Amino acid sequence: MTPFSFGSSSHLEWHGTTILAVRKDGRVVIAGDGQVSQGPLKIKSTAKKVRRLGDGSVIGGFAGSTADALTLFERLEHKLEQYPGQLARACVELAKDWRSDKYLRRLEAMMAVADKTSSFILTGTGDVLEPEDGIIGIGSGGPYALAAARACIDSDLDAEGVARKAMNVAAGLCVYTNTHFTIESI
Repeated sequence: MTPFSFGSSSHLEWHGTTILAVRKDGRVVIAGDGQVSQGPLKIKSTAKKVRRLGDGSVIGGFAGSTADALTLFERLEHKLEQYPGQLARACVELAKDWRSDKYLRRLEAMMAVADKTSSFILTGTGDVLEPEDGIIGIGSGGPYALAAARACIDSDLDAEGVARKAMNVAAGLCVYTNTHFTIESI
């Protein structure tokens, strides 16, 4: 076994991220950490995994393979052009393509996307999920950030404050999450 082989795998796997979406008081925020890890190595600490999409009225964050996620963001932007102002429809159409297209099926990423009225999780299994409480957590630190955001949502913090606090909790628990956050809001 080489120093960079782990378990039965003969290659390093890119691992971990934390993406959190918080909807509160008419605002929606998506936050992402900046760490990129390869096995036990921290490769980069300032990656931007959150961005505005389309005409800027949609924000999204990704967990998983960067190249795959950027491909999916590009595809979602095309769907948003086809269905302007219809995030749900664009997400469903992307999920159908992702699930049925031989090339897209191999892409390994998850996305959290939101506009002023809706938030969704998109997965390669064809899922388009809208959380009941407007909070999404994906990636290796997603469950920690999700739990912390749910605990803080009824506080006096605004959406960005809840997201920052929850992301800091996730960074304190998940070794694949750091405190260099990118935050976009609508």
